[in-house]
Amino acid sequence: MKSDFLQKQTSRREMVRESVTLAGSAFLAHLFPATLLRAYAQQTPSPTDLASIRAQMGAAPIETQKLADNLTLLSGPGGNLVVLNGPDGKFVVDTFLSPAWPKLKETLDGIGSAPLKFVIDTHWHFDHTDNNAPLHAAGATVLAHENTKKRMSEPHDLPVFGLHFDPSPAEALPQQTFAASHKLEANGETLMLQHFAPAHTDTDIYIHFQKANVIHMGDTFFNGFYPYIDSSTGGKISGMIAAADKILPLANNYTKIVPGHGPLGNKADLTKFREMLVTAHDRVQKLRSAGKSAQEAVAEKPFADLDPVWGQGRLNADAFVQVVYLAL
Repeated sequence: MKSDFLQKQTSRREMVRESVTLAGSAFLAHLFPATLLRAYAQQTPSPTDLASIRAQMGAAPIETQKLADNLTLLSGPGGNLVVLNGPDGKFVVDTFLSPAWPKLKETLDGIGSAPLKFVIDTHWHFDHTDNNAPLHAAGATVLAHENTKKRMSEPHDLPVFGLHFDPSPAEALPQQTFAASHKLEANGETLMLQHFAPAHTDTDIYIHFQKANVIHMGDTFFNGFYPYIDSSTGGKISGMIAAADKILPLANNYTKIVPGHGPLGNKADLTKFREMLVTAHDRVQKLRSAGKSAQEAVAEKPFADLDPVWGQGRLNADAFVQVVYLAL
């Protein structure tokens, strides 16, 4: 009996260590290109390494795409931003990585002369909140779910990579938060903000620009490739599926759906993404229920048929098995 107990305790410790390793690997794979990760894999990274990776990612060009007369999509160093512009001011959804600030400011100035009014964070991750502080200093009120402020106020560690994220400075924290939903009226547009149940994280919201028929889903939608799910801050694959279930009835064949990462999508793209998530959930759940460890689940190659379509991003099938395993 005693030996069985010790064996169970050891297995539990091994699972925790494995989980930390997998979570750290997947988080960096989500944020940074594989070539950079390989370059840093030969040493134990320090915060200065993170700064250099951040700088390299932040150097990506900013591409613009019109979504409506007063709505612009910005894509580049940290995912996808949406800017609502008009006489009531500029409303910016997400903020890119910090080194992109000069280019972001130039781009925003080029959209129009209206002052910055609001910044809306889709969730807490720093590739979406890094420029909260300069945007706030330029006049914007930062608005987010209450959990985003909570997560940004905490330190976060990825021990396997030696990475430490300090709490965000006070000036970067949201000045205004909400618990369930929030409504804004501006520039002839109605913005409905709604919190998701824990999905990519426990901080996720979507923003529905009702007149323009545009929905920004943040990182609850990765268009065309496997998503990262941050189980360390509440992420659940069941919540990712539920997020798609919430958005699909709001969309029609003309709705433009903005993912956190990837090209502009539509209802058909989100439907395919949801189908992949359901398949991934069911296959990994079956393996886990059979007592397989995460590494044993990887060895079963449950996503071999999915990988040619969905494995073209920063996570391949093996990495995504691990992400799903932790996010069940």
